[in-house]
Amino acid sequence: MTTPLMAQTPPHNPIPDIPSYSPGLEGVIAGESALCLVDEGDRGLRYRGYAVTELAEQSSFEEVAFLLLHGKLPTQQELEEFRAHLQQTRTYPDLVDTLLRAMPPTAHPMDILRSAVSLLGILDPEANDHAHLSNMRKAVRLLGQVPLITGRAYQLMHGKQGGQPDSSMSTAETLLVLLTDRKPDDAVFTMMARVLDVSLILYAEHELNASTFAARVAASTLTDLYGAITAAIATLKGPLHGGANEAVARMFIEIGSQDRAEEWVHNALKRKQRIMGFGHRVLKKGDIRSAIIKRHAEQLSNICGDTRWFNIATTVDRIMQEEKGLHPNLDFYTAVVYLLMGIPQDWYTPVFVCSRLSGWCAHVIEQQDHNRLIRPRALYTGPPPQSYVPIDQRH
Repeated sequence: MTTPLMAQTPPHNPIPDIPSYSPGLEGVIAGESALCLVDEGDRGLRYRGYAVTELAEQSSFEEVAFLLLHGKLPTQQELEEFRAHLQQTRTYPDLVDTLLRAMPPTAHPMDILRSAVSLLGILDPEANDHAHLSNMRKAVRLLGQVPLITGRAYQLMHGKQGGQPDSSMSTAETLLVLLTDRKPDDAVFTMMARVLDVSLILYAEHELNASTFAARVAASTLTDLYGAITAAIATLKGPLHGGANEAVARMFIEIGSQDRAEEWVHNALKRKQRIMGFGHRVLKKGDIRSAIIKRHAEQLSNICGDTRWFNIATTVDRIMQEEKGLHPNLDFYTAVVYLLMGIPQDWYTPVFVCSRLSGWCAHVIEQQDHNRLIRPRALYTGPPPQSYVPIDQRH
């Protein structure tokens, strides 16, 4: 069906030198970055040159965060010092606690995080210092504070006493203790913490996605790092960017069992219903991160003695590839592991924030270290030049 805009003659464009328009900026090179290579070929997905497959297998989220911020893998001493700094910052001002307690029960978790990060910026005396070292210190503080704020906000919103993370815990262990009923002495806690750590590595960075681009645009104005991260969180809240793994989990729960999965997917496709967790704007031939988290999802399912979610997922995956030629993205099998861990579904995207924060901060720092205001152009689609008509002569 032709829309009114499409039916019109080509719009008057007073800027003839503007390059051809790409809706949604798809395929447009909007900047340079040394942080992440997203490639479907042999180069794959790399952070600072390192294959994400190797990082997920051999490193930790803290090591990856150091890599993104500092541009190199840490030595053992550097990693220990970095972890110590994160642990020291795992606290927040009393006023932030007051804010969390004042949130209405209907508040969206991402709105809570956005507001809390904004308040941290108000309270930080270094907020408006854009020097490299100052931004690095603020990034480390946020990496320590946001997981704690995420967990505390969940507990306050749901009236839970919850576990108390030990200061020596990793980011993944901290989130697992705060967001679930898991305790460090549970038989599967260590395995779950490792799988959660892998998911944080995989979510840490992915080039100029919508939230990262929002952070860089904000940073290019020389706003403070907190303002740029607030913009990123607000952007990630949108269901076309964040929240896909939450939607996948809801789909698995609705399907309920493997023997219902095939019929459920076929009926959904007949209704033209979108099946969440498939396809990617850039990765048309598949997402290497999905294959990584799928292996961990299978292992964790077997260790937990609960293969229900994994069996549903593999059935849906098979049918979507057969019927639509679509491959799962990272969010798809991540939903399996988060369901097994017992992470509340509404808090999947805040967990994403705790990971992607490392990439966002690295992008903000990179932007402000070599800044140029990001100011693109628009293809004008309005009417041709008009003459002003006095109000008493208008019809």
